[in-house]
Amino acid sequence: MKANKIIIAAVCLLLTLAMGINLTGCVAKIHAADLTEGITPATPDVPETAINDGAPKAADFAVRLFKQSCENGKNTLISPLSVLAALSLTVNGAKGETKAQMEQVLGMSAEELNRFFYAYMKALPNTNKYKLRLANSIWFTSDERFTVEPAFLQTNADYYGASAYKAPFDKSTLNDINNWVKQKTDGMIPDILDRIPANAVMYLVNALAFEAEWAEIYEKDQVHEGTFTREDGAKQNVDFMYSTEGFYLDGGNASGFIKYYSGGKYAFAALLPEEGLTVNDFVASLDGEALLKMLAAPQVVPVEAKLPKFETEYSTEMSEVLKAMGMPGAFDPSFADFSGLGTSKDGNIFISRVIHKTFISVAEKGTKAGAATVIEMKAESAGPFFEDQKYVLLDRPFVYMLIDTETNLPFFIGTMMDVKA
Repeated sequence: MKANKIIIAAVCLLLTLAMGINLTGCVAKIHAADLTEGITPATPDVPETAINDGAPKAADFAVRLFKQSCENGKNTLISPLSVLAALSLTVNGAKGETKAQMEQVLGMSAEELNRFFYAYMKALPNTNKYKLRLANSIWFTSDERFTVEPAFLQTNADYYGASAYKAPFDKSTLNDINNWVKQKTDGMIPDILDRIPANAVMYLVNALAFEAEWAEIYEKDQVHEGTFTREDGAKQNVDFMYSTEGFYLDGGNASGFIKYYSGGKYAFAALLPEEGLTVNDFVASLDGEALLKMLAAPQVVPVEAKLPKFETEYSTEMSEVLKAMGMPGAFDPSFADFSGLGTSKDGNIFISRVIHKTFISVAEKGTKAGAATVIEMKAESAGPFFEDQKYVLLDRPFVYMLIDTETNLPFFIGTMMDVKA
């Protein structure tokens, strides 16, 4: 039987620096029919403690996903929060064993995920020095072949504040989605979709914007050219930023430091494997619970830190990663059950691809980072310093993270193998 395709995309984006785009013009008009008036979000009774309840499980997912995603000898950069958010939106439409597998991989039930993200989004800060913003929308075709479940839209409206748009899924819809993403990321990501297939029926879009200034900005005399040595021995001339930090990380087989952004809500953490240990071997040894404990209790000692200025981007397709983590059923057209999302006359709905793209820039004033996760679905049959002095000189490959210091949840994790890549 010929397969007909239904595409559902969940896009999670974090603000990027390298795009270098300024929004100085007018905000583009959305042409799709806004159905938000027909969906009145409820106010769930979710306590603030839902953040602390979910953060350790989210951090464990982050480490498992990172370990499964790392590519030997290459820069890797993922946003676990982006991937988790995209899959959380999707699991609200899953049922049966498909839902059970997804929940096992994500580390929380759909209900727990909803409560976690609702509380997390509600508590997000927005200041002149640092910000992390989230926005959500659902776009579905006006074609009658697909019927969306109202309960699915209601749940995403209640917990994620998702707006809903009914659209013809032609070029105007492509422009609408890209313009929505551009607006919600302050113009730093001008587009995310290059086409809408003829048989696409829905896109779920989650946009996140992160930007933070260092608590202590690097001055000109703290930036000097130096040599970064890759694992293959190749040497690169790069600019290094020098500072004395106050929080040292001891991972046993790695040493590192925490450098805070303004306000102390977010921080940059780096881990340098001991000499002779490859980054991939170090990543393979990581444990989510141990990582959280280390981030929560750094040693308060002076750390002479040396951090290269860098920009890097990364893209990957995560289907095989997620299957290996324990949710193969969601990708199997003869097994997957996403009937809670909607129904199609063309056949069963299943996840086809999980596309993830990221970008980060680390410089003198601070950090901007971006990520996009697209889940494509198809339908077919079937304090005081101690006297000790520590040194963490990141002049060879290392692991780094952007963390929420209140929960120690890493929302970006990467490996820096090649500064010039």
